[in-house]
Amino acid sequence: MATAKLTFQGKEYDFPIIEGTEGEIGIDITKLRAQTGAVTYDPGYMSTASCKSNITFIDGEKGILRYRGYPIEDLVKRAKFPAVAYLLIYGHLPDPNELDDWRRRLTMDSYIHEDMIKFFQGFPPNAHPMAILSAMVSSLSAYYPDTGRGEDMKRNVVRLLAQAKTIAAYSYKKSIGQSRIYPRTEFSYAANFLRMMFATPAEDYVAQPVLEDALNLLLIVHADHEQNCSTSTVRMVGSSRANLFAAASAGICALWGPLHGGANQAVIEMLERIERDGGDCDRFFARVKDKKARLMGFGHRVYKTYDPRAKILKEATDRVLNVLGINDPLVEIAKKIEERALNDSFFVERKLYPNVDFYSGILYRAMGIPTDMFTVMFALGRIPGWIAQWREMRSNPNQRICRPRQIYIGPTTQSFSGDN
Repeated sequence: MATAKLTFQGKEYDFPIIEGTEGEIGIDITKLRAQTGAVTYDPGYMSTASCKSNITFIDGEKGILRYRGYPIEDLVKRAKFPAVAYLLIYGHLPDPNELDDWRRRLTMDSYIHEDMIKFFQGFPPNAHPMAILSAMVSSLSAYYPDTGRGEDMKRNVVRLLAQAKTIAAYSYKKSIGQSRIYPRTEFSYAANFLRMMFATPAEDYVAQPVLEDALNLLLIVHADHEQNCSTSTVRMVGSSRANLFAAASAGICALWGPLHGGANQAVIEMLERIERDGGDCDRFFARVKDKKARLMGFGHRVYKTYDPRAKILKEATDRVLNVLGINDPLVEIAKKIEERALNDSFFVERKLYPNVDFYSGILYRAMGIPTDMFTVMFALGRIPGWIAQWREMRSNPNQRICRPRQIYIGPTTQSFSGDN
């Protein structure tokens, strides 16, 4: 077995080398503290692999993203979101019978318990949809306990994936004071969600094929992305043996931040500020270089080239806008920013290329999705990945509760004196 040698305080230690199927190399330091008394210091976990996983592969240098070995470019062309969710969760693409059964279960289990409607009534009208989504997903565990038995776990997987879209649509209806719309069995996962969002008791809504296809694509490209902040949160919470709903709710909260799932909303807000400023991209870039403004939607912790998901969404944005005949000034500003950044040495040298958030917000906007729902849409797409990662973590017999170490830099022992 190959090993890595560490020299520490005059002594040498050997640690095993782990190699992934795509050639990634890791040093197993599981016994580092036991053998040396030292720990590693890695803020933000920039160089730390927290697990072994067979779900998603990313090569940030080459712009590669694969789910269970399938390139993301192939999946968005040949599969719908339910099939990709099945692939991530169960490890293989469903055959026709499995897919029919899976789709039906995702529809029949999409009705939330009627008692939970009362919860929506308790939220203020201006409550952020992410706050409602996280609270309601956590509440599912009160109605569907995790007994630890296989069939219950399988049913809860379906319930979470199916009911999340219903909760999301209901939260939007709550915010605009409209009646909720129930899902229908004859519509697809994506079409059902769009109908629950935009239909009313007075007028039905049938999603245009271009919008249904665009939503499927958006959900697929967001479905999993290795050990990001929210996924790592799901795994960490799940390591305590917390149930699936609790772990997913924690993931939703982690995703909420503007540096993670909220970034697409920040992109739209950035483009709107530029538009209000007269559309002057030169002035904006000067402010970015002076660190007086931030270029949202560019750069990624993992990708050091063009995010493959951004390429997919850029093409989809052009297609949707053309079919719907939409002339959005923010799109023109976005294209100017992209062209300028890709030809400016300041950004190229820093490897700041468009990421998935740059065009997703524009695409959601074209579909009629309000800005404060953008992060919710990200969460709906990411739920299959969270489920897959949670199941993988729970199936590991050697899984321990996550418990990072720290380097304490506070005061040493102090004497307590006087009465307080």
